[in-house]
Amino acid sequence: MKKLLSLLFTAHCALASFGQANLPTSWSSDGATPPGWTISGVDYYTSSAAYSAPSSFKLNNTADYVMVNVADEPGAVTYYIKGSTTGNPFQGTFTIQESVNGTTWTTLRQFVDAALDVSSWVQYTDNPNPSSRYIRFYFTNKVSGANVALDDINIAEPAAGPAQEIALAQGANPVVNGGAASVGASNGGSADLTLTVYNLGTVNVLNISSTTITGANASEFTVTTTPSSTNAGSQGDLIINFSPTQAGTRTAQLSIVNDDSNENPFIVNLFGYGDFLANEPSQQPANLTFGNVRSFRFNGSFQAASPAAAGYLVLRKTGSAVTEVPVDGTNYSAGDNIGDAKVVFSANHTSFAPNFIVANTQYYFAVFSYNGSGTYTNYKTTSPLTGNVTTTGANIGSTYSGINTQATTFISDLTTLINPHFALYYSDYEETMIKLFASRDTTNGQKVVTDVYTSEKYVYDEPFDWSVMSREHTYCHSWMPTYPDQNGPEYSDFHNLFPVNQNTANVHRSNYPLGEVVNATYTYMDGQFGTNANGESVWEPRDQHKGDAARAIFYMATSYNTSTLNWGLPDYISSLIQYGQDQDVLKAWHWQDPPDAWEIARNDFLDSLQSNRNPFVDSVNYVCYINFDNMTYIANPGVNPCSVTPGFEETNVETFSVYPNPTAGDFGINISLKENENVLVRISDVAGKTVYERNENLKAGNNRMMVASTNLAKGIYTLQLLSAGNISTEKLVIK
Repeated sequence: MKKLLSLLFTAHCALASFGQANLPTSWSSDGATPPGWTISGVDYYTSSAAYSAPSSFKLNNTADYVMVNVADEPGAVTYYIKGSTTGNPFQGTFTIQESVNGTTWTTLRQFVDAALDVSSWVQYTDNPNPSSRYIRFYFTNKVSGANVALDDINIAEPAAGPAQEIALAQGANPVVNGGAASVGASNGGSADLTLTVYNLGTVNVLNISSTTITGANASEFTVTTTPSSTNAGSQGDLIINFSPTQAGTRTAQLSIVNDDSNENPFIVNLFGYGDFLANEPSQQPANLTFGNVRSFRFNGSFQAASPAAAGYLVLRKTGSAVTEVPVDGTNYSAGDNIGDAKVVFSANHTSFAPNFIVANTQYYFAVFSYNGSGTYTNYKTTSPLTGNVTTTGANIGSTYSGINTQATTFISDLTTLINPHFALYYSDYEETMIKLFASRDTTNGQKVVTDVYTSEKYVYDEPFDWSVMSREHTYCHSWMPTYPDQNGPEYSDFHNLFPVNQNTANVHRSNYPLGEVVNATYTYMDGQFGTNANGESVWEPRDQHKGDAARAIFYMATSYNTSTLNWGLPDYISSLIQYGQDQDVLKAWHWQDPPDAWEIARNDFLDSLQSNRNPFVDSVNYVCYINFDNMTYIANPGVNPCSVTPGFEETNVETFSVYPNPTAGDFGINISLKENENVLVRISDVAGKTVYERNENLKAGNNRMMVASTNLAKGIYTLQLLSAGNISTEKLVIK
């Protein structure tokens, strides 16, 4: 048995290569996963729903778990737990388990149905078997409507007894029996590795009778100082001199013969690094492949190097190959930048699922083998494994095959198509939209989410909570005919919800209409509040979100409109806001800021969650046929760009993209046609003024047109292709 002094272990300092938690260990669900802890399927309760701020674990599916692999004999296990249910009492089974090997589990405690309190948090204490090395909190059987909240888990070190007990540490890092210690020195020089030997017993003296070093490079490690005896509660230094005869990784094993009853001998694996670096791997990994490629996600995998490396660093880049290389002796984590490349992960596994993926985009990857850890890490920087993948466009398929803009039932047909749909909970937004789509890795192991109204970057340590950000109803809740009801699907429809900063954006937008500000009274980054040309108070979001916001409002008005509830845009909001939302402003924004790669991917992702799509993202011309003031059909649109011939949905353009975009120079337009066609290319500025036009007779198949941007000022433009009565639209950014 080994117990470690509490003063050493206030931080989680286990060597990552062993993946175990030293004792005592605890986690309150806040921040990154500590060494030795793993979670599966776990989400989080935040704010008032948590036991201790800012979050608590939320287990909401069968087989969800929190597990810890401890490095030594565990002491008492304490935790707080509470049932969460739409009914009363709790239903289901939740089990606290222990295991010697992480494969075969026995029960420490089990909650069945009403045994789990739903009214308040309760603390429990369990005492695992001394031989156990795994503790797992396991949702054995989930019953619909019932979840488990878990927080403040602590696994103590066993209480000290009178018998002598050996424990070792390298500085503040505990070294378990069978664990490792490391040291670096210049080739031809030397350095000392100091291991502190503790006697954690309360009465007896710890005696060390001998120390022996064996192994491949044993001659380069010499024990120079050994405490022959250590009194109870005391400590002494065991010093090993490392004198490397060549650069790279040097290994040996230290055996400490002592009179601890169950840790004799005490074994330490020694790692020395000549010239302060591990051996460079001889091979890179192989066979990089991609699967499950969609507009908003894909997976990557590769074969491990042979001979094996300690780990792999994966870099990614958009639009061009990765040419950057890592620097030896440097630790990288997900979100770090190396030049223009971003780190996807640095670890000993061979698969990855990068976040913040958008449609119609080519992603390039490079994978580097490395050996060592920390400041001793040595990367193989030549000939990394490389590959690239291009995400798909919108996954529309035959969704709109039954929709005809020439039918007088066009609006009701759209409503029937997109509603009803699978309704999500408002509280699910973090674990789905934030975690799986909107957030992205950034430096220092943190995540970042962008406020869509202002461009503000909200940087946070996981888990995400709503103390700063809010879920903004673009079509305001108070505008809804069902207001103030919060139980209907319209309140929690994710097509209408976007992350914004509560204090710098949401409280200022309030339930005011969106519009063009000409006299700003409040400005924060790219968002502003003030009066429009008519003297009405309006909120103006950043340019990159104007079209997105317009299409969210169009979607809500169409999705929930019925014969008894008209969802036309309000023309009188309140006694304070005695005017309404101008649909002409929204339609102008819709054309000025057409669906981009992010919005297309978001639409696909929401389809995977709700089983419905925003038709105004998929078919931009649909807005031409709807008067959103009263939700009536427009048979013959007469205002550009809606003045197109019937049948525009039967487009001859199969695919259409602009590259590079944004661009600081010339750019290309890739067009794939079903058949030969005359195509008009038109570029308009944000005011709707045409700044470029060009006619081309193109052939069926793939075509590429080059455009010189020298006459276009920096800014955002709308690029349109007009062919066969169809308008295809893309946002163009000149930088």
